[in-house]
Amino acid sequence: MKKITWITWCLGLVLIASGFAIDALVADDVRGTYWNAEKTAHIRIYRAKNDKYYGKVEHLVEPNNADGTPKKDIENPDSKLRSRNREGMVIMNSFEWNKDENKWEDGTIYDPSNGKTYDGYMYFEGGNKSVLKLRGYVMGMTWLGRTSAWERIK
Repeated sequence: MKKITWITWCLGLVLIASGFAIDALVADDVRGTYWNAEKTAHIRIYRAKNDKYYGKVEHLVEPNNADGTPKKDIENPDSKLRSRNREGMVIMNSFEWNKDENKWEDGTIYDPSNGKTYDGYMYFEGGNKSVLKLRGYVMGMTWLGRTSAWERIK
């Protein structure tokens, strides 16, 4: 009798642990490098030590201005940040995995072309993990914004 109880207990632990592993794999499915919607940049999405997801500009198709100088964050409302290079910038911050809704949410997306930061969430539509949908919106109103599709780089 004790042997059956011990086996049942171990089996339960294995099932619980595999459930956590499955959630971690699903949450990490977003990790990778994507073309932005305009195909002007590669954005690498990664999971930080705080278990939230961030996106960094890894490559710009045109990293320099006409005069050969690197493109800067000139539209940033914070004048101290206007001199930073656009290539290498973290533009997506603090997205959290919501396993119940199969999306990453409660993050922010910075658009260096206009210097604005938007609330946002992202998801894969219909299980297609090669196209990531990003929804940016303002003032907490998800219907007041736009969605763009980012294509995974293989």
